[in-house]
Amino acid sequence: MKNKTTLKKGSRFTRSLNQTLKGLVIGALILTGIEAPLQAQETQYTKPSWYFGVAGGANFNFYDGSTQQLTANFTPPVTFHEGDGTGLFLAPSIEFHKPNTRFGFILQAGYDSRKGDFDRQITDCNCPADLKTDLSYITVEPSLRYAPFKSDFYLYGGPRFAFNQDKSFTYKQGVNPNSTNQVAPADVKDDFSNVEETIISAQIGAGYDIQMSKPTSKTQLVLSPFVAFHPYFGQYPRSIETWNVTTIRAGVVLKVGSGHKILPVEVVVEIPEVAFVVNAPLNVPGEIRVTETFPLRNYIYFDKESTEISKRYKLLNKDQVTDFKEDQIEVFKPDTLLAGRSNREMTVYYNILNILGDRMGKNPSATIVLVGSSENGPAEGKLMAENVKKYLVDVFAIDATRIAIEGRNKPKIAEEQKGGTRELVLLREGDRRVSVESSSPALLMEFQSGPDAPLKPVKIITVPEAPIESYVTFKADGADEAFSTWQMEITDKDGITQNYGPYTQEEVSISGNTILGTNPEGDYNVKMIGTNKTGEVVTKESTVHIVAWTPSKVEEGMRFSIIYEFDDAKAIAMYNKYLSEVVAPKIPANAKVIIHGHTDVIGEEDYNQKLSLARANDAKTTLQNSVTKLGTTGVTFEVSAFGESESAAPFGNTLPEERSYNRTVIIDVVPQK
Repeated sequence: MKNKTTLKKGSRFTRSLNQTLKGLVIGALILTGIEAPLQAQETQYTKPSWYFGVAGGANFNFYDGSTQQLTANFTPPVTFHEGDGTGLFLAPSIEFHKPNTRFGFILQAGYDSRKGDFDRQITDCNCPADLKTDLSYITVEPSLRYAPFKSDFYLYGGPRFAFNQDKSFTYKQGVNPNSTNQVAPADVKDDFSNVEETIISAQIGAGYDIQMSKPTSKTQLVLSPFVAFHPYFGQYPRSIETWNVTTIRAGVVLKVGSGHKILPVEVVVEIPEVAFVVNAPLNVPGEIRVTETFPLRNYIYFDKESTEISKRYKLLNKDQVTDFKEDQIEVFKPDTLLAGRSNREMTVYYNILNILGDRMGKNPSATIVLVGSSENGPAEGKLMAENVKKYLVDVFAIDATRIAIEGRNKPKIAEEQKGGTRELVLLREGDRRVSVESSSPALLMEFQSGPDAPLKPVKIITVPEAPIESYVTFKADGADEAFSTWQMEITDKDGITQNYGPYTQEEVSISGNTILGTNPEGDYNVKMIGTNKTGEVVTKESTVHIVAWTPSKVEEGMRFSIIYEFDDAKAIAMYNKYLSEVVAPKIPANAKVIIHGHTDVIGEEDYNQKLSLARANDAKTTLQNSVTKLGTTGVTFEVSAFGESESAAPFGNTLPEERSYNRTVIIDVVPQK
């Protein structure tokens, strides 16, 4: 009975097969990266459906099993097992597959050599014995062709019908190398007995068509490199013993086909008209300071797998405590600062431990509870809280009895909700924290009480950056449908040109200060250059007068911020009295109140856009009702929602504290003349 081949780890068959397969797979991947030549627009012939040609290549044959009785009259003293060799494959080829379809078929019939040498064996007389064979067949191979991407790369597979043509062998036996008088027996050349005249097996392979002629030609020549695998199933050359053959074939098919002439069809591409509009706000130059009431988030976030206070926070030594002042917070900048617009605001937040220690020192009756939350359990959360307490006690000399600690798996107000499946890594970063809770009015925001109340905000005075509503807006209405890309050339009166783009969206906002540089204002010619989807270049021009943005130089502006919990739009109820009794009385008559709503990047973009608008409208409703009750006249409100837009976000979204501060509504009070 014939036995299935067993591939032993470390055998020559396994090593050769692995190396050959790796090379052929890499070769096939390289072939799939080859692009067919570009078709000329004047193509007059279709791709052929029928191809005729010749296939040629090499068979890499691997022997396994065993054979010893070579003929009815000759049995050598040893049994041969593994072996390998390389033989020729040559066959005419017929192929059918319609252009831009997946399925077709291939028929090849020709010469198929499975020749090879068996591994040398040693006889009982310590004599080397060698066996080789010129085994060969006439093969008929019908295959199903499958192009998974409707491209030049294809797979194929099917049966193989092989009819034996050569079954000869040569057996050689040498002499004992230690014997001086021994004479080697004569070589035995004969045909194997009990050879199967017909073998039915299978193959699977891959190929890639490379166009060798112009697509405009009627007769098209194609070169197709291919690789194929012929497993040992069915490949037992003899009806006795267990000798079997596994083959890897690599080669090329040179084939030719004839296309059908097609008549050119005039294609009319309708390109939408594009309207180009430039809007530059009338910014009035000046200099002023803005008082910003900046919220103080009562969370201290901890790095993953660490219970130590993160180096992002500004930590003082005892000698610096007497010099620390909350209204001069910019003096105590953390070692690691964020870039851009987050720098100033994050400087305040990263001093939260120092602000808390300073306030508790000035208010000896104030007490706090530090609630540490860790995904690793309450014990680790408690250790995080202990480290915060230790800092306040050691550096600010706060009486330890004024600070209680707790440990939890999750915060009382958690970001990760039960059943959540998306963006869990970001949500869990926000839940790894120590929350500062207090019922002491001296530490809390006006009109707030209870353990969930936010800490008192910090007032800082700054020269603000240009708000997004002061940017110059360039709108190419219809560009997303008409153009693949568009760009701008902005030229000043001296002929100096600045280039912006390329863009794919219809509307682009650029800071006027970026365009102006050091100039306070200037006149510019703006040329929009778009490339439509037929390759045609379209230009439109406009002129614009740009004025650099600075705050009003007569009145002082004010900015207030409200922070929301994750996925919360109704926390405005907590701030009702703060907005109506602290913010609203500071809004003068005829002032403009600009309200911006924001979210972090967690969640769907459309949902976050709606959430930011709901937050902004909540704040507007409360302020509008309050100024009406106060009798303040002429106040106008402007509401904008930016969702998770990273270009408009107050902060970045890399760290949990940045995402926490981005869940905000920012209120700018701009007095008007």
